[in-house]
Amino acid sequence: MTTYPATGRLSAPAENPLLIKNIRLYGEGEPTNVLVRGGVIDSIGPEVQADGAAETIEGGGNVLLPGLVDMHVHLREPGREDTETIESGSKAAAKGGFTAVFTMANTTPVTDQPIIAESVWAKSQALGLCDVHPVGSITKGLEGKSLTEFGMMARSDAKVRMFSDDGKCVQNPQLMRRALEYAKGMDVLLAQHAEDDRMTGGSSAHEGENAARLGLRGWPRVAEESIVARDALLARDYGNRVHICHASTQGTVELLQWAKEHDIPLTAEVTPHHLLMTDDKLRTYDGLFRVNPPLREQRDTQALRQALLDGTIDCVATDHAPHGSEDKCVEFENARPGMLGLESSLAVIAKLFVETGLADWRFIARVMSERPAEITRLPGHGRPLEVGEPANLTIVDPQHHWVSDSAHLASKSQNNPYAGEEFGARVTHTILRGSVTFDLNAATHD
Repeated sequence: MTTYPATGRLSAPAENPLLIKNIRLYGEGEPTNVLVRGGVIDSIGPEVQADGAAETIEGGGNVLLPGLVDMHVHLREPGREDTETIESGSKAAAKGGFTAVFTMANTTPVTDQPIIAESVWAKSQALGLCDVHPVGSITKGLEGKSLTEFGMMARSDAKVRMFSDDGKCVQNPQLMRRALEYAKGMDVLLAQHAEDDRMTGGSSAHEGENAARLGLRGWPRVAEESIVARDALLARDYGNRVHICHASTQGTVELLQWAKEHDIPLTAEVTPHHLLMTDDKLRTYDGLFRVNPPLREQRDTQALRQALLDGTIDCVATDHAPHGSEDKCVEFENARPGMLGLESSLAVIAKLFVETGLADWRFIARVMSERPAEITRLPGHGRPLEVGEPANLTIVDPQHHWVSDSAHLASKSQNNPYAGEEFGARVTHTILRGSVTFDLNAATHD
């Protein structure tokens, strides 16, 4: 069994037992029962029962998965609590089936000091809805000039285990090299926003036919791919783990394949919106669909889907980015980049891969729970559905047809790119250390 360094003090597990009846582990086999006690899986089997003090969930033959893990979200606190907070973001995460998320450092102030990271972590644990892990910035103030003190943040109560300047790229290769050397000594992960900004200034759309037709300045693939190539070589030569945020191009997939063939410690994520949508969405000039990196062409989307299936891309991450209407209901070029994702991501991935027969629910568990937890070396999450393992769990109804509605979001913002989209699977319950943090039936009747 792989063990990882402990995280900071966690919210307490549920006191009362929890019995989940008639549930299919990973959506396989006959329904069984799962008893949770003291925050861990106590027993599994069709004969398993509990005393009268236990809370009971009727699974109805639905799918039980390990709790989902999102290693890339923006919860906006501190600084933009008008668009999202730790509380509203945690509610959105729980509604989407997540038991742990990593919130990026581009807040105001930037998360480049232990006290800021500890504040985020403490608030999430006080709420007890989702483990919100703060991501530290690679450079102080996201300015790309000098490195953040990784060691102090990694040793803080928040136990920061990932660093990223997401929203900005670490442009200076010498600085990135020093970051890798420092990070290796601390055994922390560096997550890179791959964008050579010398090629993207003033750009708002993928460089292609649609951008040309719409009169929008194009954002070339090479702006992403050149940084991926550079950082793959840096990871090769200096030996620390590098993670590529929101991979979006066919060329990035090819570079990731090369890196894996050469045993370079390079991992990558892909967002639900880059898997589902193309730059055809831009034809209405709706700022809702402006995102960084931009929506690409169909060949990129297809390459990303295949790369996720075959493991070239390791996992799904939402890049959940709440924005107020004043930042989205403007000219396309002036819209702030970013989309919501936490509440719909599992449904999107199920629609693309499970409902089409390309993959099964174990694949969903791998790319949305197990691999993100492995990459971030996160204890207690992404674990097997076995006796003795932490009860961080998600229950999914694979035949619950619903339509995404921006008026009924847990997030404080409404920049929902899936509004009006029909889905065929839905999270019904989320469980954190044995406590139910989301119950669809209760939410429906609120």
